[in-house]
Amino acid sequence: MISSEKETVRLSYKSHLSEVDFAEALISSESKDRFLEYTTTGIHKDDLILEMNGYAVKSLGSQGQQKSYLVALKLAKFDYIRRKSGISPVLLLDDIFDKFDAERVEQIIRLVGNSRFGQIFITDTHQSRLKEILSSHDTDYKLFMISNNSIEEVFHNGIKLNETK
Repeated sequence: MISSEKETVRLSYKSHLSEVDFAEALISSESKDRFLEYTTTGIHKDDLILEMNGYAVKSLGSQGQQKSYLVALKLAKFDYIRRKSGISPVLLLDDIFDKFDAERVEQIIRLVGNSRFGQIFITDTHQSRLKEILSSHDTDYKLFMISNNSIEEVFHNGIKLNETK
């Protein structure tokens, strides 16, 4: 949804232990491990393979695609916690829009702006962009402008409430 369904993603878990018995792997790497003074075999060497459109995001994805993937993982984690616990956790999105084009920012706001996500904290260094996007959606929000360690302006659904120090 973040990419307007232009990209497909896949997540898989690659374990080095699926190819060999753990005890055998430890025995065969023992002399190497002693020389290096750390263990070279085990689950700490396993990896998550993140793919987008059939390619590794880590090596071939743009910064925007990599960040989109991470936001999608964060939203999936939020959904998992909510389903398992029955409680909606607070969603924190810290400066996530940096490498995104306007369309992706719009999609994320549209996605998290529904009641499914509950309370969300979003930080952004481009106040005019965020203000414009939030005001174009039918969602309840408060926007705080923080400058010089104080709250300068507070907006509720686009209406300036007050200036605070």
